[in-house]
Amino acid sequence: MAPGKKGILERLNAGEVVIGDGGFVFALEKRGYVKAGPWTPEAAAEHPEAVRQLHREFLRAGANVMQTFTFYASDDKLENRGNKITFTGAQVNEAACDLAREVANEGDALVAGGVCQTPSYLSCKSEADVKAIFKKQLDVFMKKNVDFLIAEYFEHVEEAVWAVEVLKETGKPVAASLCIGPEGDMHGISPGECAVRLVKAGAQIVGVNCHFDPMTCVNAVKMMKEAVEKAGLKAHYMVQPLAYHTPDCSCQGFIDLPEFPFGLEPRILTRWDMHKYAREAYNAGIRFIGGCCGFEPYHIRAVAEELAPERGVLPAASEKHGNWGTGLEMHTKPWVRARARRDYWENLKPASGRPLCPSMSAPDGWGVTKGHTDLLQQKEATTKAQLKQLFERSMNH
Repeated sequence: MAPGKKGILERLNAGEVVIGDGGFVFALEKRGYVKAGPWTPEAAAEHPEAVRQLHREFLRAGANVMQTFTFYASDDKLENRGNKITFTGAQVNEAACDLAREVANEGDALVAGGVCQTPSYLSCKSEADVKAIFKKQLDVFMKKNVDFLIAEYFEHVEEAVWAVEVLKETGKPVAASLCIGPEGDMHGISPGECAVRLVKAGAQIVGVNCHFDPMTCVNAVKMMKEAVEKAGLKAHYMVQPLAYHTPDCSCQGFIDLPEFPFGLEPRILTRWDMHKYAREAYNAGIRFIGGCCGFEPYHIRAVAEELAPERGVLPAASEKHGNWGTGLEMHTKPWVRARARRDYWENLKPASGRPLCPSMSAPDGWGVTKGHTDLLQQKEATTKAQLKQLFERSMNH
């Protein structure tokens, strides 16, 4: 951490708002640098200029945290189901740390090293085996001296607790974020109980990320906060949701939606939706507020603009953005100039332009999770016979 910068706990203990970054795997997949399916982050080593640029855009939008692009960067995930890589896990993790630090040093941002759920856990490997995978990534984070650590995107609190137990051994601040909604984790453990277990394991910041839309995630974190306080424990709270509307999701979240992952664009939240999200999160007592899949820099800018009164600063990207559409005052068309006001955008109900499409979908809901044979992972590529079986099951579901 650069001299003079306050650490993550110092900021949160002072009541400051910390703004996280957005979603890297979805953004870089759309830009042609990440492959949908494995969703692995070898772009940090293959195309560092793309990762660096996205970091810079989030920094300019107001983010105070540069998360290392190490999502699914464990060795077992990098080599899962026939995924071919030309870089080792260590090389990917080191490159990601260097990029995050380079950009963080360009502003008032911290670097967070992140680990997430593993194929080994889904395949029912032992606690020791799973912890060894986290430890391997952690060695790189310590070598690169990240500012704090995040265990994020966990569907099962058991595995998240294992991750926290490994991360806390470093002495660095630890955040833990589950990809769950109000129904709890994939084994039915409530958000409140999940949070209590994570805090007892050593996490100083707890919350949720991904899988659900902002308001759903805020509600889940409220449940966490209530349970932690009831247990007489103390923690800070974070939320980094999807940028997609998910009112029709089951407990598995957006992965169950038939539009996942290539047809989600009609569900995207507007920048004005993000203003509402930021305010709801802040009012709920959440002070680490960011985004996950679908969040682009303009979404993070909206969060930063909504919370500018509390933070005392606007992001650099606001130089090119009139507050609540006021830049439209300069438009050539009078009916567009008439939209240069907050009440217009705040009350707009956007149309999709798709007259034959429903407003909501029916989630797949196969109902399998860790412990089910369908989720056993393999290093070899998925075979044609395995795919045929899945196609038939999907059509008959």
